[in-house]
Amino acid sequence: MRDTAIKDLRPLIPTIIDKNAVNPAELFQNRTLRPILKLQNDLLDAIFKHYIVKRKNAFHKLNAPKKVAYIENSIRRDLKLKNLLVGVITGHFTLEEWTLFIADEGELTKRMTNLLVQRLTSQVAVFSV
Repeated sequence: MRDTAIKDLRPLIPTIIDKNAVNPAELFQNRTLRPILKLQNDLLDAIFKHYIVKRKNAFHKLNAPKKVAYIENSIRRDLKLKNLLVGVITGHFTLEEWTLFIADEGELTKRMTNLLVQRLTSQVAVFSV
């Protein structure tokens, strides 16, 4: 019941074509990670905005390319932030998805991190307000 409810929350992403997936990690990325990131976008944005404030708003003094680098470095190097963001995503896994995730945790965490970086850097204007 919980698994169905969680999956029903996720938005459909029509541009994702499962048949183009070349391996199980890519399939997991397309079926699970992308929809969860889209669902949780507003929360991910809010978390990163709070992170900027906690870091004394240094982000706002940077030019656009440095803001993108700041976002990427923050997600990749600040383990506290990264773990929080990963938790926001993994909290929306079904039990089956969790089992798949831990079976290939390194690869899937790397993919998740890359998706987080992509998503947040593509919205850099949101954080510049």
